[in-house]
Amino acid sequence: MRLAKHLSRHHRRPYKTQPLLQCICSSTFPIFQQKRYANGYGGGPQLPGQVTPQPGQPEESDSKTTGKAESDGESSWRPTLLKMFESAATTMVSLFVLGLAGYGYHRYYKYLVLQKMENAFKPGDPVLELAALGGAPTTIVDNDDEHWIRLKEQQKIDAIVDGSDRGHYHLLIGEKGTGKSSMLLDAMQKVEGEGVSMFEAHADLEIFRIRLGKALDFEFHEDYIGSLFSIRGPRDTTALLDIERAFNKLEKIALKRRKDVGKPLVLIVNSTHLLRDDDDGRDLLELIQQRAEQWAASNLVTVVLNSDDYWVYERLKQYATRMEVLPVLDLPRQQAISALIRYRARYYKEEPRMDILEQIYEKIGGRLSFLNQVARSKDMLHTCDKICRAEKTWFLNNCWILGEEMDDDVMDQQKYASAAMVLAKALVDQEKKQGSLYDPETGRILPQIPLHKAREIMTRADFIKDYDHINIFTIDAQAMVRADSVPMLNAFRQICNEEGFEEHLQATLDRISAIESLGRTREIVAKDLIENIYQIQGRPEKGQVIRVSIKGKDEKEED
Repeated sequence: MRLAKHLSRHHRRPYKTQPLLQCICSSTFPIFQQKRYANGYGGGPQLPGQVTPQPGQPEESDSKTTGKAESDGESSWRPTLLKMFESAATTMVSLFVLGLAGYGYHRYYKYLVLQKMENAFKPGDPVLELAALGGAPTTIVDNDDEHWIRLKEQQKIDAIVDGSDRGHYHLLIGEKGTGKSSMLLDAMQKVEGEGVSMFEAHADLEIFRIRLGKALDFEFHEDYIGSLFSIRGPRDTTALLDIERAFNKLEKIALKRRKDVGKPLVLIVNSTHLLRDDDDGRDLLELIQQRAEQWAASNLVTVVLNSDDYWVYERLKQYATRMEVLPVLDLPRQQAISALIRYRARYYKEEPRMDILEQIYEKIGGRLSFLNQVARSKDMLHTCDKICRAEKTWFLNNCWILGEEMDDDVMDQQKYASAAMVLAKALVDQEKKQGSLYDPETGRILPQIPLHKAREIMTRADFIKDYDHINIFTIDAQAMVRADSVPMLNAFRQICNEEGFEEHLQATLDRISAIESLGRTREIVAKDLIENIYQIQGRPEKGQVIRVSIKGKDEKEED
């Protein structure tokens, strides 16, 4: 009884040491503590604020415990769903902002490309700026409004460049140094480069692409940073496709210009002969011609091709419907002599004698590049002789023949050289036969041979294009073959008139024939011969079979 009272008194008034015992029990027996907290009561001292059920008091029902667990479960899923929705919304907004920024940059880049290309055709051209840096005139023409030399082709080129001549694309063809590029630059200066773009061709398509991009101010998407927005740019391609894309952009600019100005753009490709006559070069030339035909029909862009070689004309002629060929030849005699007189009077304060001018024209003709050198020199006749020696040396270094003692290893090169010598001799012989053709106004007329006859004379059809490329012979737009210049014809004449040249040439040709014959000959060796006479019958040139037989004894005695 005392013990029960003591325990009852202990529960009503706990000792001050109860928290210490409670901490010890909780740290020593955590499982017991969890069970006690979960049940609401248990053995051991009572925690402050804990309600101990009285004896006979009913416990809470199981349904109330289950409802509380369900409400706790719903409240635990709600924050998770909110976080998932927040993450999804953040991702969608980020993707939308990224896509909007990428699309905006893409549209801005396309606008910027067209704007830069449009600025490339505004007044002022890098080609004109580079030409102006030279300072002194590069041709024997005055740098004021009145020209000393007025080529008849200049008016045609002026009309092409200023946009008044439309509906065609043009091929300027002529020998090196006749003034084709100078006339184009002169026409561009008159319009200050407005609506005109000019660039130099190159054999490498990648370099051609870069030069075209510089002329059009088009970067070929090399500065495109759309990959930052996961947008792949069109840069991974070939040079030919890049050129096609540049032409697509140029067409858009031309359409806008035709609405605003009413004139076509002018695209000049200088030195087109530098393209290689192979698959890549022909594909590029075909691409340019297709665009030129299309643009000429719609008056969008006028394409001007400048070439020194005949093969470009031969290639373009196959599909040409709107092409106009403008041949540029040497200056006539009167214009060449008049230009020399005015140049010497202006810059050297002298008037050369007419006999000296006649000698100059006989030596170098009316080639503009040669006249430039002679007009600036102090001793004009000495400069003429120097030019003639340079042309003769060039011809001999490329096409000299080695004679009868040549080795068979150089036969291919000697075929190339001997064919050039045979053609040069044919031109000299024609000049002797017809006489020196001379017109008082146009000057000397060089002897010429049709292209098919020249190939027949050389017995080769493939060498003539190489001769044209290295400026030994030239082929004009009428397919006539002649010496590349008057100094080159003078070199032909000097070489062919040398003593023993014909015998040397014939010996070279005989040696080439002998080497080729050795390559076609088959040798028959007979071994273990007997003492009899062998008889060979049959003629292979008549289709007969060769038979080798032994003569009989009687036939041997008769012989």
